[in-house]
Amino acid sequence: MIWVDADACPVKAEAEKVATRLGVKLMLVSNGGLRPSPNPLVEMVYVDQGPDVADMYIAERARVGDVVITNDIPLAAKCVEAGARVLRPDGEALTPANIGNVLATRDLMADLRSADPFRQGGGKPFSKADRARFSDALDRVARAAAREVKNG
Repeated sequence: MIWVDADACPVKAEAEKVATRLGVKLMLVSNGGLRPSPNPLVEMVYVDQGPDVADMYIAERARVGDVVITNDIPLAAKCVEAGARVLRPDGEALTPANIGNVLATRDLMADLRSADPFRQGGGKPFSKADRARFSDALDRVARAAAREVKNG
């Protein structure tokens, strides 16, 4: 199964294409406002409004053999700990080997932003290359997760 932290995810369409090609169920979890997909492999999960409600829903259900797509680092850490494979929308894999460093960097950057209110990150625009990199990474990771479940 592929779980998507869908509220601000820029690669929902790419995730649906990969899930369809691989015949894998895709769960889009959000606080609402997303249109349902007619694709029978796509399920929309609408959770209550509130901070981290969608994250908690995914974290409680993600397990070995699942893939989680999120930019939320604390959610990613919980899912990695549960044995799920995690991808960021840019295609970066978050793994047991790197999640600690990513979490520490996130915390450091949050501290720096709070110390300097003029330091605001806008980030770079999401490009076609980013989308292609994500699609390739999701295809690889989803196939590996399926093998992991099959081989027990």
